Amino acid sequence: MKNTPPIRYRIVPLDPEAHLFEVSCTIQDPHGAGQCFALPAWIPGSYLIRDFARHVLSVRARSGRRDLAIEKIDKDTWRAAPCTGPLTVTIEVYAFDLSVRGAHLDPSHAFFNGTSVFLRVIGLETRACEVDLRPPPGARYRKWRVATTLPRKGAAAYGFGTYAAADYDELIDHPVEMGTFTLATFQAAGVAHDIAITGRHDADLERLCADLSRLCTWHIGLFGRPAPMKRYLFLVTALGEGYGGLEHRSSTALLCSRDDLPRAGVKAVSEAYRTFLGLCSHEYFHTWNVKRIKPAAFVPYDLQRENFTTLLWAFEGITSYYDDLALVRSGLIPVQDYLEILGRNITSLLRTGGRLRQNLSDASFDAWIKYYRQDENSPNALVSYYLKGSLAALCLDLHVRSRTRGRRSLDHIMLALWQRHGITGTGVAEGEWERLAEEVTGLRLRGFFDRTLRSTGELPLRQALAGMGIGLHLRQAESPADRGGRAAQPAAPRLSLGVRTADDPLGAKLTHVLSGGSAQRAGLAAGDVLIALDGLRVSTRTLDKQLQDLRANERVRAHAFRRDELIERELEPQPAAADTCHLTLAVDAARRRRRMHWLGSGDAR
Repeated sequence: MKNTPPIRYRIVPLDPEAHLFEVSCTIQDPHGAGQCFALPAWIPGSYLIRDFARHVLSVRARSGRRDLAIEKIDKDTWRAAPCTGPLTVTIEVYAFDLSVRGAHLDPSHAFFNGTSVFLRVIGLETRACEVDLRPPPGARYRKWRVATTLPRKGAAAYGFGTYAAADYDELIDHPVEMGTFTLATFQAAGVAHDIAITGRHDADLERLCADLSRLCTWHIGLFGRPAPMKRYLFLVTALGEGYGGLEHRSSTALLCSRDDLPRAGVKAVSEAYRTFLGLCSHEYFHTWNVKRIKPAAFVPYDLQRENFTTLLWAFEGITSYYDDLALVRSGLIPVQDYLEILGRNITSLLRTGGRLRQNLSDASFDAWIKYYRQDENSPNALVSYYLKGSLAALCLDLHVRSRTRGRRSLDHIMLALWQRHGITGTGVAEGEWERLAEEVTGLRLRGFFDRTLRSTGELPLRQALAGMGIGLHLRQAESPADRGGRAAQPAAPRLSLGVRTADDPLGAKLTHVLSGGSAQRAGLAAGDVLIALDGLRVSTRTLDKQLQDLRANERVRAHAFRRDELIERELEPQPAAADTCHLTLAVDAARRRRRMHWLGSGDAR
């Protein structure tokens, strides 16, 4: 309807010291029977019910000059008393979640996702929105500015003022940073990109811009110009320790350790910086795969309850495959570094006993109740649709390349998905992904998908990599800190209890007891604190050495505290599993050509 008044929001970091935002929502034409408002229960991209309404401290309503009654009718919905309008509902939101999913406010900065602060006007979700972004009161905040990709409507660039969104879905898909962040800009394939870094850091911004420009240009080239966004923003919070990212339609919110950022004068890509580039690559690939190519279950999002799909392996796993692949294809890291990453990923999968219990389709569907709610038994019961999904994508890519002699690949499947679903906005139905893959490649893939997605059998990694002249080698870990990816010096066989531990003042706390290990067979459980082996005190630092002084199947007395009770068990340490992977390159010329095509331009057109 023409000339329909927009929904108007106003958000103020009212009390940074107390971490309080004040957020108002005004509509001119409320529902005659009483207008309802709700906060989302979850944020797209993070598949867990988070109940953001729990952070709302107060709610009040006003119509004209009079206060209006407003009642809460369920966990995240309020209904205002009938009125003719205008109606303004104001909430106070506690914001102290320093993550990429919520909202955080203190005297150093303000950050929020719209799902944490903006009420949804029920029944008017498709109406245009305007939002007035205000600074905190007081002179100490006069140097603050704004970083967001919300379209400006009167606000100056990086300034406070009025911004606009076509509807509620767009309003909540542009996170906002306020503060004295560092700002850098670059171009990629004709698109303006910003990097806003909050927190203390010593980053080489010139190098960061050059590397991200190269990376983003590759991603845009994979799917084809023009890019689906007019500008893009990397919102980075640098901490002493931190890691995480969440995708949005034209931006991403990232957490990183400040040491992950590149330093001036350092030319090499350190392992820490490589990790940060991989995180940026992952969230940027989501611009296409999940923000625009979506499961049908997400079109549209139902923000008040779980949106179940068996396809998260394709949207998160395939994205996890391409995030590191893009680093080598764009020339940011050498092939050997990429193989090290692959070796570590394979190692992580082999050390996850849950891969033998949960398949990828089930892992995707149950993400809401299992993956984001992990406990002490999760390594025995779950598999990550990120990790196994990325390796399944690797197997699919190499399988298609081998069977079609390089004429088709996963790149072609992704491009077809973009053209049929991303550009059109049509959701991908549960069986459509596999049907499209068969159509694009001309291959019968049902058996492949049954094996990789719907069974708990091992992935055909060795066979897939061999076709590219890459050898897969397994060995025992050198130590608990050995993540794989590299060859090791020959050593005596290691012993293991089948546990994961954490420091405890009394000894070594068992955080996880792995299925089939000697600790589980002896009756030890997660939460027990191991204090002695054969009368000698144990700590996380000494446990591995004490085990290596024993012989396989040698019985040893173990003492542990379970809560406040001292228990004694008899253990038989077993040889550690050969679950540590590294990859090597063959010299064969034909396979080298296939490998270089796979790790080269990746041009699907």
